Parts: sequence; structure tokens; C-alpha cells
Amino acid sequence: MCTDKNGELLLPHSGYRQLKTFQLARLIYDITVHFVELYIPADSRTRDQMTQAARSGVQNIAEGSVDAATSAKLELNLYNVARASLEELRLDYEDYLRQHNETVWRKNTPLYSEFVSRRIADKAGFRAFIQEAETAVPAAQIRTVPYKSVLVANATLLLIDTTVYFLKRQIRNKANKFLHDGGFSERMCRMRRNKNNPESGNTDVYG
Repeated sequence: MCTDKNGELLLPHSGYRQLKTFQLARLIYDITVHFVELYIPADSRTRDQMTQAARSGVQNIAEGSVDAATSAKLELNLYNVARASLEELRLDYEDYLRQHNETVWRKNTPLYSEFVSRRIADKAGFRAFIQEAETAVPAAQIRTVPYKSVLVANATLLLIDTTVYFLKRQIRNKANKFLHDGGFSERMCRMRRNKNNPESGNTDVYG
């Protein structure tokens, strides 16, 4: 249990840039911006929708982490908004593949296994995977979109899967901590009580 021995009202937080969810969501955003520029028509509403959904994932994780200092409720709400945005983006990538008669990779797909095994978390790793996968283009298949777009869409779906998984765990851990330690209002009441009863000698804002 985190104990604030100095009686601080604001809880410490490590910073959103250290969060795995933020790092992955930002990678997804960067990939999506490039993807829509290359493969989604400029006059399509989907182009803006995908960009905004990806951006929302990043921004809400960052804002939620910042708000952790004062409001667990708001933090959890923003993390859930981020998760919903990524789920929306997932549907857009799936729609892209479906509308062009391409399949979503399953666990028994070799490229699925290869991507997961690499634990890709940055642009360099993602780019290297796509470049290597392009060399194994399936021969007998007529496509209406570039094969590279199919690779990028499927690989991004796997990144979304991973990010949502970590985000759900982040939400669950934060919710459990809130139930155990209370929120900003509870800490304020305890600090006020301790101030009014100095004899208690209790400086632990968590009681």
C-alpha cells in the first residue's frame, strides 16, 4: 500500500510517458496518421475518424495519468475513453480489410505469431517487420489494395490488442487501489481530521 508519510494531498504518479499503454498508443497513432494518408481517400470521413480515434487513445491516457494526482474517478473515466477510442479504431482497420476482401490474422497465421513474438513497441521494430513480411507476398491472389496496407492494418490490429489488454489491466489495478485507499475527498477528510486532532500523531493520509 502506498503511504504518504509527509501528509501530501496529491498522490505521486510516475508520468504518462513511462506507461506502456501510452507508448503503444502513441505508436498506433503515428502509424495510423501515415496509413490514412497512403490508403484512405482524402474525401473519406473514415480518414478523419481513424486519426481522431487514434489521437483520442493517446491523449486520454496522458490526461488520465495527470489527473491521477487528484481524481481517481476522472483518471479511470479517461482510461475507459481511451479504450473505447482504440476499440473504435480497431473496427475501422477491420472494416478496411473486410471491404477489400482481406482477412484478419488469426493465431494460427504465421505472421501473427511472428509479430507477437517480436514484442514490437517502436517504429523501427514495426518498420522492420513490415519490410520483411513484404518479401513473402502470397502469389496467387488478386488484390484491390497494396499488400503493404494489408500487412500494416493487421499488424496495427495486434498493437491495438496489446494496448487494450494493458489498458484493461491498468484500469483494474487503479480501481482496486481506489477501493482500498480511497480518493481525493477521503484523503482531504483524513488530513483535516489529523490536523484537528494532533494528539493522534497519525500523519498517514490513508489512515
